[in-house]
Amino acid sequence: MKKSWILGLFFLTQILFAQKIMHGQVIDYDTTIPIAFAKINYNNKILYTNWEGRFTVDIKDESKPINVSYKGYHDKSHYLSVGAKYIIIKMVSDNSQANQEMYTDNQTNLVIKKVIESRNQNQPEKVLNTYEYKNYEHLLVTANPDSIASKIDTTYKSRWFGKPKLVLDSTNYKFKKLVEKQHIYQTEKVNLIQHSKYGTKETVLASRMAGFKKPLYEYLGLNLVSYSLYENHLDILEVSVQNPVSNAGRRMFVFKMIDTVKIQDRKIYRIYFQPKKLNSNKLRGLLYIDAENFAIAKAFYRVYGVVNINATFSFNYLKKHQIWFPEKRTFTVVKGNNTEDLKIFGGTIKFNSSIEGLGQNASDRMYLKLESKPYDVKINENVIIKQPAIRIEVPESSMSKPEGYWRNFQRDSIDRRKAPTYINIDSLSAAEKIEHKIFLGKKIFNGYLPVSFFDIDLRTLLKYNNYEGFRFGIGGVTNDKLSEKYRLGAYVAYGLKDNGWKYQLTPSLLLDKETTTWVSASYTDDVAEIGQIQFATQSRRFKIYDPRPINISTFYNHKTANAFIESKYIPKTEMYFGLSRSAIKPLFDYTYVRGTEALTDYNLTTAQFAIQWNPFSSFMQTSTGRLEIDKRFPKFALQLTQSFNHLLGSDFSYSKVDFRITHEIKYLSGHETAFILQSGLVFGEAPLTHLYSIAPNNLNKDALLKRITFAGKYSFETMFFNEFFSSRYLSLQARHTFNKVKLAYKIKPEISVVSRVAFGTMENQNRHIGFAYKTMEKGYFESGVEVNQLFKGFGVTFFTRYGPYGLPKFEDNLSLKISYVLDLGF
Repeated sequence: MKKSWILGLFFLTQILFAQKIMHGQVIDYDTTIPIAFAKINYNNKILYTNWEGRFTVDIKDESKPINVSYKGYHDKSHYLSVGAKYIIIKMVSDNSQANQEMYTDNQTNLVIKKVIESRNQNQPEKVLNTYEYKNYEHLLVTANPDSIASKIDTTYKSRWFGKPKLVLDSTNYKFKKLVEKQHIYQTEKVNLIQHSKYGTKETVLASRMAGFKKPLYEYLGLNLVSYSLYENHLDILEVSVQNPVSNAGRRMFVFKMIDTVKIQDRKIYRIYFQPKKLNSNKLRGLLYIDAENFAIAKAFYRVYGVVNINATFSFNYLKKHQIWFPEKRTFTVVKGNNTEDLKIFGGTIKFNSSIEGLGQNASDRMYLKLESKPYDVKINENVIIKQPAIRIEVPESSMSKPEGYWRNFQRDSIDRRKAPTYINIDSLSAAEKIEHKIFLGKKIFNGYLPVSFFDIDLRTLLKYNNYEGFRFGIGGVTNDKLSEKYRLGAYVAYGLKDNGWKYQLTPSLLLDKETTTWVSASYTDDVAEIGQIQFATQSRRFKIYDPRPINISTFYNHKTANAFIESKYIPKTEMYFGLSRSAIKPLFDYTYVRGTEALTDYNLTTAQFAIQWNPFSSFMQTSTGRLEIDKRFPKFALQLTQSFNHLLGSDFSYSKVDFRITHEIKYLSGHETAFILQSGLVFGEAPLTHLYSIAPNNLNKDALLKRITFAGKYSFETMFFNEFFSSRYLSLQARHTFNKVKLAYKIKPEISVVSRVAFGTMENQNRHIGFAYKTMEKGYFESGVEVNQLFKGFGVTFFTRYGPYGLPKFEDNLSLKISYVLDLGF
């Protein structure tokens, strides 16, 4: 008996040693993207990778290879390494199959077609008259401490002379100890989602953000991932991508039926999708499609690139309404393959650059995770939505919920790091004044530096142009510390070259806090560029300098009294209405001739209405006003100006219409395309000072090197100052910006290709005397390349003009300039 037991143990040991389970993953060699459902042949046994490219195989003979095949790739035979516990098989694209398009079989294609055709019958927003639910959302930035080595590394620091210096690096050790106690960062939010025929609105019921007494409104409005899976585009990390379940998506993606499963006793198709271009970094995923009504019952989405993004959507089938309703969303962001330092969520999570796989730093193990789960769902009940055009409303009461309120949502008792995160980060915030730094950063971003009850306007401190020379000044506006209902803006400046003082005084009164409605009066004595195109609703952004005016020498003086009102009363708009009276004195040789009348100085009395309309953006209503939280394009601006002859001594009567459309397209790859279509028309008699010069930015000098100055962002770089004027014009600008390119250490320029075109005509041209210029009836064209942020924010731009107004001398058509982009890090 004893011998039999020993013999049995011997054979069992042989079997265990002879056979083992091997786990592995098949990925693309160039992109490291997993290859889903690749065919694996081992020891005459066929199996397939799952949708993450993972597989498990029983190894009986380590001398035999694992053979992998997949359309579009070279077959790969992988031999096991001695002692290997996990294998990664990298497959190389087969260029000879590059033209072999991936396809969807007819059965799967029919299912996807049914899903698209049935969207209106399955999307809750389309099917249900009303619905309402509360939603608990928890976002954290954290790391798994078990994935981080706790040892203290030794590194060598190079010296100019002598032997390298041995340095102890305890970064990983400290990081591990930190994440064992708490998360890096976290926020919580409870919101009420309401939907009716008027739209969908979110009301924040409670919110708290680690480190802040009051959460940042901009972060509350972040849309990291879509709520609905039936729209033509999906939002992922604030970037819009094509939804595979759309007519355009069927052409961009290939679909593969995997199998059928059961969810809530309903037959479900599992369908995998990927881009037709195999090694593309676009969206991939796994859809669970109801076989009866062709609704999405569950979905997994992934994007592989500089970050790897995973999104999971779960739905609950409501038998009464015969619809799959959202049950849970999970969204994670981890480090991918990138050659740039990467910051997301306002820099809260940062990944260091690397070529492949995880880096050496423990912080590379960080990830961002968002979970949201609806509760208290009410369907087809009476729902009243106030101001449905406002996407998110944040009452003041939502920011001061007691600790007991949040205990109701602590369903995960295992997470012991949650509570210490608030305590420790709140202490850190108080110690380092993080809230104040962010407040200061937002002020500077908009061009102000707060000093006690006064915000200094940074634009007024120093300027330069060819007429005033260096212009020194001081100005700003009072802030909420003095009063929330009143403010006083003012500036005074002095030009060293023209020896002239300039000033402005603007008192204002707040009429309505919710709609940010201000009524103001101002008096200005200053100079302005002739032919300048400016919209009253144009938002300001911080510029340490404005490069284009440096080269301008043609100005006019104006003494202007103005009364105006600004408001966001109508949702998704900014409006301006003003009445002004100006005394104009051209500071160059110019006369307007009208019959026997010659005007060298003149007066203008005008009324102006301007509106900025952002119909596709989402807005948040807060106790301090409205914020544009989700900037979407296109955006529209319209401005109407009417000058009244003889009113208050006015010398001109004309009507002026200005219109602008801006459009931006952001890609998940990091590229960006932008367009600006702009037009202006003047009807009646108007002086040259108030017509259009289309923003020229080129010096009238013979040699190319003598024309090197600073480039503008939207100016015509090859057009000489005062070369063209128009009473009616149309211009189009197109710009495509690529990802930063690493040329050398710390030299990572941002490259853009730009094209601009403008057409213009001039009516009553013979009435403008003493000033020579041309018109643009045939069209002005220029194109070029911008290499921005080449070093320390500086870059170069190169443009060439061509077409009907190309110049005979080749060099005169060229423009070489310096660019500068100030990165504030906000």
